[in-house]
Amino acid sequence: MERPSFRTAHYSPSFSLYKVAAGVLFAALALNSYANGGASPATSKTQPTAGKARHAHWYQIGLASWYGGHFQGRTTAAGEAYDMNQLTCAHPTLPMGTWLRVTNLHNRKATYVRVNDRGPLVDGRIVDLSYAAAQVIGLSGVGRVKLEQVHQNDPALAQALVAQLQFPVLLNPLGSIAR
Repeated sequence: MERPSFRTAHYSPSFSLYKVAAGVLFAALALNSYANGGASPATSKTQPTAGKARHAHWYQIGLASWYGGHFQGRTTAAGEAYDMNQLTCAHPTLPMGTWLRVTNLHNRKATYVRVNDRGPLVDGRIVDLSYAAAQVIGLSGVGRVKLEQVHQNDPALAQALVAQLQFPVLLNPLGSIAR
């Protein structure tokens, strides 16, 4: 019996779909890292929201310290007088007025602070908290914290700020104290 003079072609690709997908994923991660200035994806995540455009969920984890009495009344980088009893912080790069949720990773206590100064000046630290903010989260000295950017219209921020208000004690017409 004689063999046919043509051969049947068999498709055997030199690359697979998995290899292409891996290459595309690697390229996307490299571009994302380049766009973030070399930061890892853990410091800049994108969270999808239902029915809204995607927005970045920024957070940072590192060492925090606090500053207090020595700087009381001095002018901050935002141009306001520093008050160690207000919930504020110093951050090296975030815009002035940015609201942050600061969580002490040792005890999980959290508070909200507003960026009003530049710092910290000590290498290896990501934020300097006011004395009041450090007290709220139980930070004495240096500790590991997580910073999360929150927006001004965040309901949790509004609720926390209202809870921190101190209402004056009022006297009712009969002379007893009313709250």
